[in-house]
Order: sequence, then C-alpha cells, then structure tokens
Amino acid sequence: MPPRSRSSSLSRTSQTLISLAEALSRSGSHLEDVYWEGRLGEALDKALGARHGRAVESALDVLLEQRSAAYEILVELAEARSESLMPGPDDQDCDTLLISAPVLAWTRYRLPAGQLGAAQLRALETLLAETVLGTRARVALLPSLVRFDRLPQSFQETRAWTQTLAQRALGQRRDGPALRDAEAPEDLLADVFFLVGAVVVPRGEAVFQWQSAQPAEAPTQEAVTQRWAEGCARILEPAFTGCQLEYLRPEAYYTSTRQADQGIRPLTLKAAATWLQTAARIPGTDLRAALVACGEQAIEEYRIGFCTRQSNDVIYGCVWPALSREESQPDPDAEGQVDTWDAIAALLRECGIQDIRRLPGLQPMEFCEDCGTPYFPNMLGDMQHPELPEEIDPEPVQFH
Repeated sequence: MPPRSRSSSLSRTSQTLISLAEALSRSGSHLEDVYWEGRLGEALDKALGARHGRAVESALDVLLEQRSAAYEILVELAEARSESLMPGPDDQDCDTLLISAPVLAWTRYRLPAGQLGAAQLRALETLLAETVLGTRARVALLPSLVRFDRLPQSFQETRAWTQTLAQRALGQRRDGPALRDAEAPEDLLADVFFLVGAVVVPRGEAVFQWQSAQPAEAPTQEAVTQRWAEGCARILEPAFTGCQLEYLRPEAYYTSTRQADQGIRPLTLKAAATWLQTAARIPGTDLRAALVACGEQAIEEYRIGFCTRQSNDVIYGCVWPALSREESQPDPDAEGQVDTWDAIAALLRECGIQDIRRLPGLQPMEFCEDCGTPYFPNMLGDMQHPELPEEIDPEPVQFH
C-alpha cells in the first residue's frame, strides 16, 4: 500500500484554509479579493475558536513546503484574525486589538524576572492612556512582563489571549489568560520583556493617537515613541538595576514581536562581547570572532564563535537568527539590500573586536546531544562546543 500523502492526512479544516488561501492568491479583481477574503476570514474564525488543534499551523506548513504564494496571504490573515476582534467579545459593538510593548534589556550581570508591582501596573496603564491610545480606548494589561517563551505558541492561543483580555477590559471578567509554565534561564544577559494587553474601542474609533481624520493634527509615531520611552524609564528602570534598556512603541501584537526579534539581535551580540571583555576580563584586542551561516536548504541563522588570540578553541558563541527571506536567501546583486555579514562585523568592531573571519558555505544546524548547546565555528572553520577557560567564572554563559 503506498504511503499516505501529507495533504491526505490533513484535517478538513486545514484543507479548507489551503483551498481558500490559494483561491485568494489567484484573485484578479478587488471584488473577488473581498469575496475570498471574507470566506477565508470566516474559516479562520472557526479554526481559531476551536478548543484544540493546530489547523492553521498545519495548513501553513503545507503551503510553505509547496512554496505557494498563498502562504503569505494565510499568515497575514491568521495574524489579523487572532490579534483583533471585530466585533468585540460576544459580538459587542466594539473593536479589540491585542497589543505589545517590548522592553529590550541587556546587562553584564543578570536580568530580573520582570515582575510588576500593582503601582507599576497602574502607572503603565495611565501612561498608555496619556501617550499612546485613543481617547475612548479601554485597556487591560497582563500583570507582569513576559518573555518569548511565555508568549502564545499558536494562533489559537493568541486569539484566546485577545478574547480574555478584551473581556477584562470590558469588566466582564477579572482573571487574565493562563500563562504557560516556562523558567527563563538565569544566565541570559540579553532578552525581551513584553508588556501585553488588549485595547477595546467603540466600533470604528481610533486605537492609537497617531490615527486621526486630520493626520496633520495627530502626533507622529516618533513623538509617541519618545513620550512612551521617557515614561517607561521612570516606571521600569528601578526594577532593572544594572541593565541597559530600550523601549519599543506599543503596537499590534505581531508587529511588535517582529520588531523585538529584530531589535534584540544586536543587543545580544553586544552583551556577549561586553561580558567577555568585562566579567571574563579578555581585552577586545585578544578576542577573535568567526562567522558562519547555518541551515538546511537556506540560511536559518548566523553563528558567531569567539576565540582568543592564543587559541583556536571556541570559548563563547552567539546566534543571530535570519528573520527575513532576504537574510535567508541573500541576493548579492540586489540593490539596497542590507548585508547581514557586514552588519554583524560592524557591530563586533564597535565592541572592540577587530579580528573577524567570515567562513564560506552553509553549515548544518548542529547541537550538543547532551546539553543542547549550539556548536559554533572557530577561526579554522571547525564547529565546536563552546568551553570557557577554567580560570573564568562560567556564569552567565548563555544568551538569547
């Protein structure tokens, strides 16, 4: 008997999502777009409202494998339908948007847990209302800052967060969404802390202050960002002693998490280089760095291995994820495309490391079978398990 194909083992819901997304990708007019998008939106609402299953993710896996143009369409609409409700909970005459405000943090010491006191939470809600949100917005925030590993891991879970927090904002419930159990490594030196909440406004009203019928009269996003960052510094910096912080503007949930992914990469690399030169007491002139691309078919991440001038043994490593198609499949002839290699090397030089070697080829994604640590390149191109010299205090040794 021939093996079953992957598509034949998909649920009916996943198959429906694939068919509708492909139909929308073939649309040739605005009216047809509206028709297919409405059908796909209804199918997504049913899938996201189910108690269990990963029908949306399964459909996306198939479309990605097939390199279908429908993949981007389904991703975009799944994000929109999971982070927003129109109408609001229980068909109320309101709009809801799940938002997030990332706090990028790095330190030479140890990151805090991200707990918020009641006074801090009230201050942040007031700050949101005064500097970011529209005049008729109501908001409910999670009571603590959460890291990547506690954020929703599926579109269904994101939808559940949106629904639950919206009900809290409307006074329909007092509890928030259940957070997944996850212990953040105590030895991280750079990570993102997310302030997550749901904003509810009357149907058609502005969610953010930069939305206005008269755009010239509205504050710019840059001005909102500055006011938000200044207020957050007053409220949060006492809880992040010894940390360098960067406050990103509150945005729609998926937009803000992508911005956080982008923003934490240079801070992670900077934290690694800084820790080696301060806590480990290795001058930048004695450090060398090797860069290599890793992945299966395309670049999935860049790995940076640190060695000393006296040895080719890898003492430390840092991962730089490839977050876009341009980074995973760079085109050397593309005009205006940012060169990731150059960006990493420039940052290392800013940190005082001048001996940098770019290694050719695409290395497999290798990890230690015992502890799960990624392997990193040395100056000769060998992938090694990072090992700090015995005389160096090994805490902390891992980065986000």
